[in-house]
This record gives sequence, structure tokens and C-alpha cells, in this order.
Amino acid sequence: MKKILCLLYGFCLCLAASAQTFNHADSLRGSDGPGRNWWDVTKYDLHVTFNLTDSSISGYNVISFKNTLTEHADYLQIDLQEPMQMDSVRFQNHSSPILNNRVSKDGNAYFISLPPDWDSEKGSQLSVYFHGRPRMAVHPPWDGGIIWKKDKAGDPWISIACQGLGASVWYPCKDIQSDEPDSAEMHITAPTELTVVSNGRLTGKEIAGNGNETTTWKVVSPINNYNIIPYIGKYVHFGEIYKGEKGDLTMDYWVLDSNLQKAKLQFLDAPRMMKAFEYWFGPYPFYEDGYKLVDAPHLGMEHQSAVAYGNGYLNGYHGSDLSGSGWGMKWDFIIVHESGHEWFGNNITARDMADNWIHEGFTNYSETLFTEYYFGKEAATAYVTGLRKKIENKEPIIGPYGVNKDGPIDIYYKASNMIHTIRQVIDNDTIFRKILRGLNTDFYHQLVTSKQVEDYISLHAGKDLSKIFDQYLRSTQIPVLEYCIKNGELSFQWTNSVKGFDMPVKISGTGEHYHFIYPTDKIKKMKTTLLMLQVDENFYIKTHQIN
Repeated sequence: MKKILCLLYGFCLCLAASAQTFNHADSLRGSDGPGRNWWDVTKYDLHVTFNLTDSSISGYNVISFKNTLTEHADYLQIDLQEPMQMDSVRFQNHSSPILNNRVSKDGNAYFISLPPDWDSEKGSQLSVYFHGRPRMAVHPPWDGGIIWKKDKAGDPWISIACQGLGASVWYPCKDIQSDEPDSAEMHITAPTELTVVSNGRLTGKEIAGNGNETTTWKVVSPINNYNIIPYIGKYVHFGEIYKGEKGDLTMDYWVLDSNLQKAKLQFLDAPRMMKAFEYWFGPYPFYEDGYKLVDAPHLGMEHQSAVAYGNGYLNGYHGSDLSGSGWGMKWDFIIVHESGHEWFGNNITARDMADNWIHEGFTNYSETLFTEYYFGKEAATAYVTGLRKKIENKEPIIGPYGVNKDGPIDIYYKASNMIHTIRQVIDNDTIFRKILRGLNTDFYHQLVTSKQVEDYISLHAGKDLSKIFDQYLRSTQIPVLEYCIKNGELSFQWTNSVKGFDMPVKISGTGEHYHFIYPTDKIKKMKTTLLMLQVDENFYIKTHQIN
């Protein structure tokens, strides 16, 4: 065991050295190393008691898994972040806990040796018992952790936000984005007078003693670790049946009792969202688990089938329009954006956080598509182009792999403008919509890489878009269309671009009747009657006229 851990340590140091700013702990957290790469989680069966008197939690997670490699390490990596403590570990059919000398701890990672008689041909279960006071969120959902708050009436209101930080902040799991359990059950014990809401379907309640009640929720679809979240508070419920593309979809709303009347008005945006997004992206991906909006003690998060809502029952982003166009005040940002993640982030999930533009870029663009569906193309254009002022271009959208590193803010606004630009290059909205729906069909409930998504879009667009993806995802440069109009001749080329950049772009001399030209990174010339040149604003580029 020690020999294996030394080898793992060296492997991680090499990764960290190549990343320069990352360390051994980052590599353990973000890489699919030998303690992870041979086994696949099939189910989490999570049992947790919330102790309001001392802000602690305790319980156990039964992790069902299967072997995926013939040859593999003789241990598993389980993650649990300090100050949480792992109490004991039991394998299926082994009544006594694993001895301490068969568990090794390295920071937030535990390496658990397999029993000598473990049968690799059979599926297995590992029960991990734990307790502690999890890290408290300072500024959720950005600075994540557990949230212990009180509502306006002074009643307890508890939840968790842990995207990026990781689910291991509160329960033991295989905390890497590239492995989702195929299903999950959450058995949450809390005071009887409070209501527990979680992902999926409510399957039962039972008295737990000492004034507590255990509520069980079940998810039958694959789900990312950070999406498994309880909400505990004085909740009331209302709902509706939405007639969707796959039949009847339950849409349930769990809100604090003081917010009920406001919610009945504000949540009218939920079925509007569903109608628009099923048009653009295809059927809601989790009919079996239903759709929920849940009052949350933070702004919001895309918790699968139980979307966290904390937008203050205001249109826009907490009452403001991120685009500055005015169109963002026509709808509730959190309902639209966080629900958009059900398709991009929850249905289609990036294997590595470095590719999280797949989550945030498409979901940011879902705001534009929602605007277009209800208010038209001009409104959508004003919205998406208005977001460009938030693009920073300080670092590439895709960063280092294997270190649990999310991308910069540009995974939102720049990535969505890249998608909008590619839509213009495709120049056929029927094909573009088919691509969006096709992604959600062909990668249904799957983990993907950026390369897979890029290749899929190029294939179905019938165009090689690879240089466009390289330009916007792997470079901080905004391409510049450099041109000169002189003596009835237009000279043009791309500058400030990646090698071989060859994106077509639409131009006009009057701001009307745009047509394509086909610049490359080499100068081209053509006869023209243009006296001036305007580029279609839907393309995210810059222009520079030279003499």
C-alpha cells in the first residue's frame, strides 16, 4: 500500500509541476488517478442527520460500484474534506470495519485497501460512516459549503451549495466530475416541524425519534455529485402538470410559506421556460425525476430536478439586466439560467471542469434563445451582444486539465458569443436548432469532452469549425478583420488570430443586405463597389481599417 501511494504521489507531483500553479492536493482532487480510474459509481445511498443544536451532521453513504478495468490498483480513493471526519468503512458482506492500517489519508483524500477476498467480478458496496461540522459557506453559491440560516420568521433554513468546491465538503464520495452515480437516494433526518426537499421524487417519511423525521428522496437518473442537495425549512408546496414533448411532466414548487403568493406569480416563468427550451433543446432530460424550483438561502444553482431559487422574486438578475439591453428585465434570470443547466451541465456533463464552457456557455446562450423565442431575433441580438462588455479575455476559456480548475468568467459570456458567432457561420437556423437538439439526444445523460462537442457541431454543421473553436476557447485574442478599400478593390485578412483562422464573416456597405466574405490569415483581394464596410454585429470580432 505504501509503495502504491508513493507512486501516486510522484504521479501527482509531475502533474502539478506541469501545471506550475497547482499542487499535489489539486491533482488528487481533479485527476482520474489509479484510485479512481478502475471503478464506476452506480449508486449513492446517502443517510444524513442534520443536528441544528451544534450545526453538525452525521451519517453514512453506501457507495455501490462496479469494476471497469481488468488490472487495477488494490485500493479506492474516497474524498471527504476537512474538518469532516471519516469514522469507519465497511465493504459489502464484511460485518467488521476496515482496520486503520488499511486506510491511508492524504489531505482530503482517503485511500481504502480492498479486502483480500474482494471479488472483482461482482458489483460491490462500500459503506462510509462520517460526522463533523462542514465548512460553512461565506458567500454562497460562489464561496460554497453548508448554509445554516433562518428565514424571516426566525425558523431554520438550511441548504448546501458546493459546485467546484465539491460534494465531499459534506459527504464522502468519489468527488470527480467524470463519474456520476447512475441513481441516488437521499435519506435526510431533520426536526419533524421542518420539511426536507431534495432531488427526484419523494418516496417516504418515517419517524426517527428525538423529535426528528427521516425523509427519503430518490433520483433514477445519473446525477453529478454537487447536484445532490437537501433543502430544509418551513416549505409549502404547489405545482402543475406540464404537457411536454415526452408527455406529462410534474413541475413542483417548494417555497417558504411567506413567499407563496409571490411565487405563484413569479413562477409563471417556469412553464414559459420549459416551452422555449423544449423547442430549442429537445425534451426536458429528467421526466422520470420531475422538475422542481425550491426556495434557497442563496441566489441559485442548477441542482438537478430541484433547482435552487433565490432571486428575490424579481425579474432580471436580482433586479438588474446583465446585458444592459432592457430585455433581461422581461424574465426571471435564475429560473431561466439555472433551468437551462438541466440540458447543459446536468444532461450533458463535461468530464473535466476545464471544459465547463459546455455547461456555462450553452446555458448563458439559453438566455438569448429564451429571449428570441418570446421577443424575436432583434431582442435576442441586443441581449447577447450586450453581454460582451463582461468578457475579460484575461485567460483562455479552456485551462489545465486534471486539477479541478474551472474556467474564467469568460466561460459564460465569451462562450455564448462564440456559439452565437458559430450560428451565423452555419447560416441556417434549422440546422442550428437540430444541432442543439441533437447534442441533447446523442449525448443524453452522458459525460463529454470539449473535443467531442466541437467535433459534433462541425460534423452536423457540415463545416470545419475547429479553428473557430481554437480561437475563442484556447486563445485570449479577439480576431481582427483588417481591411482596406481603395480604387474599387477590397483587401482583407484576419489578424490577431490563431494560425490558419479562416472564419467567414458577413459584411455590408450600408448596414443592410449583408453578404459573406471569406478571409484567412493571408491577404485576399476582391473588386468591390463598397465605399465603407460594416460587419454584422452578430459576429464577435473587431475590425481595423488601414490605408
